Amino acid sequence: MTPAAFAELDLGALEHNLSRLREAAPRAKVMAVIKANAYGHGMVRVASALPTADAFAVARLDEGVALREAGIRQRIVVLQGFICPEELELHARFDLEPVIHSVHQIDLLEQHPPRDTRLGAWVKLDTGMHRLGLDPAEFRDCYQRLSGNVHLKDPLPIMTHLANADVVTDTTTERQLAVFNGVASDPVERVAANSAGLLAWPASHAEWVRPGLALYGVSPFPFRSGAKDGFRPVMTLKTRLIAIKNLRRGDPVGYGGDWICPHPTRMGIASIGYGDGYPRSAASGTPVLVNEQSAPLIGRVSMDMITVDLTEHPQAHVGDTVTLWGQGLPVEEVARHANTIPYVLLCNVTQRVRMIEQR
Repeated sequence: MTPAAFAELDLGALEHNLSRLREAAPRAKVMAVIKANAYGHGMVRVASALPTADAFAVARLDEGVALREAGIRQRIVVLQGFICPEELELHARFDLEPVIHSVHQIDLLEQHPPRDTRLGAWVKLDTGMHRLGLDPAEFRDCYQRLSGNVHLKDPLPIMTHLANADVVTDTTTERQLAVFNGVASDPVERVAANSAGLLAWPASHAEWVRPGLALYGVSPFPFRSGAKDGFRPVMTLKTRLIAIKNLRRGDPVGYGGDWICPHPTRMGIASIGYGDGYPRSAASGTPVLVNEQSAPLIGRVSMDMITVDLTEHPQAHVGDTVTLWGQGLPVEEVARHANTIPYVLLCNVTQRVRMIEQR
């Protein structure tokens, strides 16, 4: 049975995008970010498709455990780390590398050291994002405490996170890197560059880079598509036309009747909606592709359906393919019409969308 809504996943594009990122930072190891179910692409699927990644990064402990239980053997960094003794012990048991970003965690390590193993860990410095991370004023003392802990592997790599690297005219990144290089000056491995840092700020590359969005073929920069930087989209979200109606001038369309036909309109109904993860905020005029030709969304997005103007597509028929984003229609463009960011669209694809792997 043909699924109503499905996503074609080009797994070959993952390796292509990883290679492109290595070209941009040829001397750095790559920590591939696959948190949040690999931005909606399937965490285990993506990890399995990237055997050449030097390490993976996830947000939470349960994500790291799931990867280990699925047989993933590369280094796995847990960005939120641990907050209690039980979580600390699980990091050790599953050979996960927590990020240490608070004095609370250091205290836990000293009070409840992992048993029968030395734990790999990363130390996070807050260089100005003011989210997770040790303050620069306390960093050296904290790092010395950690370096003296016999239950941790040595030396301890250091990381930070760039708050505004996607805005290339902003000086925030330069200031953050100055703090990072001033505090994290010891000869240890470091990572600062996210996707935007990797592509736009060579000074951020260090010994590691940590790309996320770009791995999936999507640009981290506003008003730009991944294709312009040589990336290929991994996810192409599709559905099909399930009905076609001919409407009169003045007929309202959908909930609220917000869109009024300005002329006799050939309207198509496609089987996808916010119940599948298509954004309810997508405005009339948001493009879709019908048989690879652009057509505008009209009316509100429903839970299970959208409506599109097929007046300029007399050849379209029930059962024809509708592409929502991906190959031929950048998700970045759809996100702009929906007044959101590509991350949200990819992460919000729901379980009722069938994932079809392609190589």
